[in-house]
Amino acid sequence: MFGRKKKEKAAGGGQLQVVRDAFTLVRKENPSALLYLAITLIAVIALGLVVGLVVGHPVYFAILFVPVGIIAAFFLFTRFANSAAFASIEGQMGAGASVLMGIRKGFTTTAAVAVNRNQDMVHRSVGRCGIVLVGEGGFAVRAMLADERKKAERFVPGVPVFEIIVGDEEGQVPIRKLQKKMKKMPKKLAPNQMREVRSRLKAVGGMSMPIPKGPMLTRAPKNPGR
Repeated sequence: MFGRKKKEKAAGGGQLQVVRDAFTLVRKENPSALLYLAITLIAVIALGLVVGLVVGHPVYFAILFVPVGIIAAFFLFTRFANSAAFASIEGQMGAGASVLMGIRKGFTTTAAVAVNRNQDMVHRSVGRCGIVLVGEGGFAVRAMLADERKKAERFVPGVPVFEIIVGDEEGQVPIRKLQKKMKKMPKKLAPNQMREVRSRLKAVGGMSMPIPKGPMLTRAPKNPGR
């Protein structure tokens, strides 16, 4: 019983730390966001007051709309926090790997399976869609992707291989849209096939590299009222 209480306390403390980190990041990357949160809370309470005036119970409805305002502001806060998290790592070496490794379910990522002297790099993710090779860097990354595709096809022939280049140019995927792109990949493999692909590719390995340390919010913090 005491062990369970300790675990619950630790989980609560961890969740609170996530919120603190996110708040600090939002304040740093987008200071005006805090003003929007306050305006959202006040606007919802004001709406409750107006509804209350119409039905003849202004104080009751104003109080009733307080938790609604908190939920609305918190939802907006998670949006700001995610945008700030992406902004904090954008342009850094290994930003794509940080985003890929932040996908909690469905993919296993090996960072920097290929890196050149200009710090162009390729990361490899394995999921139900097959193998996804994600490149970061300049023009040379296309050749690196082609090399990694050949390597993957040699180790696991017949498995679908997709290529993505992270960036803001035409045909590339912006860093903030990378997770969404990955999750929309078509499911081609059965779970047991995916596990076998992962096992075979373990022998290929990756390279040691620094990953940006910013807090990546892959899911919203829990509602504070729950």
